[in-house]
Amino acid sequence: MASDSVNEGDAEKAGQGQHDLKDVESGTNEPTPVLPYTPTEERLLLRHQDLTILPLSAFIYFLCYLDRSNIGNARILNSSTHNDMQTEIGATQYQFNIALMVFLVGYALFEVPSNILLKKLRPSRWLAFLMFAWGAITMGLGGVHSFPATAGVRFLLGMAEAGLFPGLVYYLTFWYRNDERSVRVAFILASATLAGAFGGAIAYGIGHMNGAQGLAAWRWLFLIEGAPSCASAVLVWFFLPDYPEEFLKGREREVAIERLRVEGSKSGHRSMTWADAKATLVDWRLYGHYLIYFGVSVPFSSLSLFTPSITAGLQYVDLQAQLMTVPPYAVAYVTQIVVSYSADRFNARGLHSAALALIGAIGFMASALLPPDAYLHRYGCLIVASAGAFACIPPMLGWLTSNVYSTASVGLAIAINVSFGAGIGQIPGVWIYKAEERDRGFPTGHWVNAAMLFVVAVGAAGLRVLYGYRNRKLLRESGGQEVRLYKL
Repeated sequence: MASDSVNEGDAEKAGQGQHDLKDVESGTNEPTPVLPYTPTEERLLLRHQDLTILPLSAFIYFLCYLDRSNIGNARILNSSTHNDMQTEIGATQYQFNIALMVFLVGYALFEVPSNILLKKLRPSRWLAFLMFAWGAITMGLGGVHSFPATAGVRFLLGMAEAGLFPGLVYYLTFWYRNDERSVRVAFILASATLAGAFGGAIAYGIGHMNGAQGLAAWRWLFLIEGAPSCASAVLVWFFLPDYPEEFLKGREREVAIERLRVEGSKSGHRSMTWADAKATLVDWRLYGHYLIYFGVSVPFSSLSLFTPSITAGLQYVDLQAQLMTVPPYAVAYVTQIVVSYSADRFNARGLHSAALALIGAIGFMASALLPPDAYLHRYGCLIVASAGAFACIPPMLGWLTSNVYSTASVGLAIAINVSFGAGIGQIPGVWIYKAEERDRGFPTGHWVNAAMLFVVAVGAAGLRVLYGYRNRKLLRESGGQEVRLYKL
């Protein structure tokens, strides 16, 4: 009989051995007694956890993504009257792209230290602090009058937001087993696509406030969208539970602890040591995960920042361009949830990521190949491309966390993955949609995104083959003993 993880030797390389044989992080060698529980008890526990932490976690990321991507709306908001952000701060196309990029520099630099602090300071406290910080900084963007000020504030925003998404993914490992995480990550990540849809609708409405109280609409956009993050930080501080063993009571607590006895991070485990860091850094298979996340981050960032510009290039004018960003994000939202549920259900995260990346690549490639004036067809391709690009991400993150085992190593691996991918990997996405190519349908942007998603598809399929090979080898060498297999 084989369980769904890796064998003891491979686990030790990642910083932890067999949990069911001994508690490596506490140093206890005595076997932990198994506490039986029924499927009904487990189902009720999961429902309680889901209703307690997922809506609030998704809401946090919704506000984060809204505050991160609204600069794409501000860039063209009321451009027909020359009251858009780029014109009013006197920035060139190149300078404005620099302001977009420096956010990602701050984002990449502060991922790892932020995830370390989350464990040391407790999730609710650290996430609440980050929320208040990025909300205040977003409101500060409403007061900039020059390119240098914009670039400086965007760098600070990247620092503040850096720890949020990897922190939430790490946070879920304290509450859920390996085969339960992808769909929960999807629910949180899908709030980004929901924010993209709402962001366009909100920008459309705020666009009509142009000139109110002597302020351009783009300034109102930052002020109005930053304020809820500051206010909601109070909710997170007081109402986001930190760990199941502290929050749950009685029988529910017993079931939660037993469910995560072998899988999942633990609040009582030590913080990361140099040995943990070294073991994670030299676990070379993880670099395959980092590579495919880098690949998907290019279309993720370019769509986040340039969807309003892309729709404007499809002959949707000014405020209407904001409104037409809604359908691609709405379709991506539904696709993410469905795909992630299926990936966990069938233990096929690699294949689901590869398939959706391929679909996204085809959507971008078709957009590049179609005539520039095939506006309706290219808009349909944008919807397909967005759905594929966004939906392949949650299974990737669930796949990574399922194949890293110690509490310290999970936090570091997630932070490196998002730092390398969502930080460094998003930087090319800032540059590929060139304003001078608008009348030609942005071919460079579409071709680059298609190429990167093809890399993701091949990389995910390759990792799936590698893990399948290692699992077969582990089973052959097990001699009938129970071994931990890699999640697929």
